[in-house]
Order: sequence, then C-alpha cells, then structure tokens
Amino acid sequence: MPYHTIDDPSRLRRILDAVLLIEKDVELPALLRHVVEEACSMTGARYGALGVLNDDKTALAEFITVGLDAAEEARIGPRPTGNGVLGLLVTAPQPLRLARLGDHPESFGFPPHHPPMTSFLGVPLKVRDDVYGNLYLTDKIGWSEFTRDDVALVEALALAAGIAVENTRLHQQVRISAVYEDRDRLARDLHDHVIQRLFGLGLNLQGMTIRASKTEADVLQKHVSEIDEIIGEIRSTIYALGMGGSSRGVRDDVIALVGELRDLVGFELVASFDGAVDTVVSETVAEHLMATIREAVTNIERHADASEASIVLSANDGYCHLQVTDNGRGMDGRTEGGLGLNNLRHRAEKLDGEFEVAKNPIGGTMLIWRVPYS
Repeated sequence: MPYHTIDDPSRLRRILDAVLLIEKDVELPALLRHVVEEACSMTGARYGALGVLNDDKTALAEFITVGLDAAEEARIGPRPTGNGVLGLLVTAPQPLRLARLGDHPESFGFPPHHPPMTSFLGVPLKVRDDVYGNLYLTDKIGWSEFTRDDVALVEALALAAGIAVENTRLHQQVRISAVYEDRDRLARDLHDHVIQRLFGLGLNLQGMTIRASKTEADVLQKHVSEIDEIIGEIRSTIYALGMGGSSRGVRDDVIALVGELRDLVGFELVASFDGAVDTVVSETVAEHLMATIREAVTNIERHADASEASIVLSANDGYCHLQVTDNGRGMDGRTEGGLGLNNLRHRAEKLDGEFEVAKNPIGGTMLIWRVPYS
C-alpha cells in the first residue's frame, strides 16, 4: 500500500481525514473536485486537475481544475484532451514526477495566457483496477519539486478516491432504481385502480342513457366520450412511465384491454390478430381503436345477453380491420339508436373509414370497424 512508506503521523492523519471526507454521500462532480482540492492541500501544489478518461481510455473526456479562476480558464481556451505529458499517464498509467515540466521531451509547452508551471506530479486514479482518470499536480509551493512522500500521499488519496467513485456510482444506481420502482408502482396504481374506476363510471353513465331523454342521453354520452379520452391519456402516461417496458405495441395494448374488460363484463372474451398490427397502425388510429373495442364490448354487456364474444384485429392492404362478434340475442335489424353505435360510426368516419353492423351467421351480432391504418 502506498501509505506504508509514510512515517509522518500528521500526514497519515491527513490521509485519514481526506478518506472520511471523500466517503461522504455526494454527487460525483463534487466528489472529483474535492479529491483535487485535497491533493493540492496535502502536497502544497499551487494547481491541480483531474482528467477523466473517455470510454475507450484513449483521451480525456473531462478536465476538472483547481487553482485557476473562471477568467483565467476562459483566457486559456479549450480544456486539455490528453496530449503531451498529460497523455503519458493515459498510455502508461504509472506515477510520474518531474522537477521541470518543460524539460520533458513530450512537453508541448503551454497555450497563450496559461500560467507558468514548473514541478509536476501525476498519479492514475483507478476504480476496481480499471483506470478511471489521472490526478495532475503542478508547482509545489516553496519547493523545487514534489517529494517521494508526496507521491505516496497522492497514491493513497487516489486509492481512496477510486473506492469513493465506485460507492458514488452505486449510490446513484440505487437512487435511479428507487425512481424506477416508484414509477412502476405509480403506473401499476394507475392501471389497476384509476382506469378500472373510470371504466366502471363510464359503464354506469352509459347504462343511464337507456332511461334518459334524448337531450340527457346526448349529455351523458358526451361525458362517456370524455372518460374514454381520459382513459386513453392515462394509458399513454402509463407507457411513458415505463410500466416495466411491458407494452410492445397495439397487440399488447389490446390484450391488456381485453383482460380488463373480461373482469368487468362477466362473459368470455377472446382476441386474435392477423398482420403487422404492431408496426403499421398509427398512434392516432390505435387510440380510436382502443376506445372502439371498449365501447363495442360494453354494448354487448348491456344489451346482447351474450355468454361470449370475440375480437379479431387485422392490418393488411392499408387498412386496420376490427371485427367484434357475440353470440347474444342480436339487434333485430336495428343499426341506429342509443347503443353507442353512433360513436363507433363517428370514430370510423373521422378516420376516413367505415362502420357497419351485421347479423352473426350463427346467432348474435357482428360489428365491423374498418379504417386506414396510418
């Protein structure tokens, strides 16, 4: 261990103090700056920097400095990327101590407005044996060069800093995981409770239209349509929150909706698919599609006295084709009226499509909703 060569108790105490400070739970940028400040303080360096390597370990992606004010940094210009002497530690991550920085054959000199720097000490900073970056110190105040004890001190500090960087990364991962867990919980609550309650409210309002006057029924139907829109917005929010990344497209959305409806309507409900419904059906069509399925199934629940219903969704020849079939008592030739059919027709026409009601050859009713899928 580098600190084994240090005999001065005060310096060993400085290392311990620095480690305790570094171990505090702080954000990574603040941690890295603190490491540079401690290195400067412990060695008496006028200037310090920490260069963070890029993913390829070929250059510096970040360069954090101590000892220069904002105006001085602005006059110097762009931050170093790892050329010259700084690049030596990138290609060969070993401690480097120089009495005169400018005398080294790899020295490129300094850009205009850069303050003069003479003595130099560079030490790699590793995280789990992987080089994370390099600590650079220059101009040891009152001395012509950095000492071997300085090298040992900074190596010990870099060792502690590497552990702290790893801990900070772990803390950040834990916080991110907690955020994702909260988002998943919120999405589940929206999905399992809020949507179900809104859906039940919509069913109750639609049931009230049977006993209401035409004017009252129109008002109730308008509220039902608004609830449909709200449910659609909540679904969009659920998928934006992630919901575990479970939805991969229209097919998953329909399957999830069928599961919700099956629990509410009390009869067997199955869905089948044909064609690339996940890839060709636009978002706008998908929103109307979900509302159409919901309203069609609730119509069956209220009026058809059915024991089962099926949903067939296909996408081919430029059209999204939805067929909802039940085995109920049929509609006795009625294709208009207060059964929500006008809403289904309106949704289809709004998308330049068509809607029709037909008799199921084996009994019951068949609803056909067909619109361009994009």
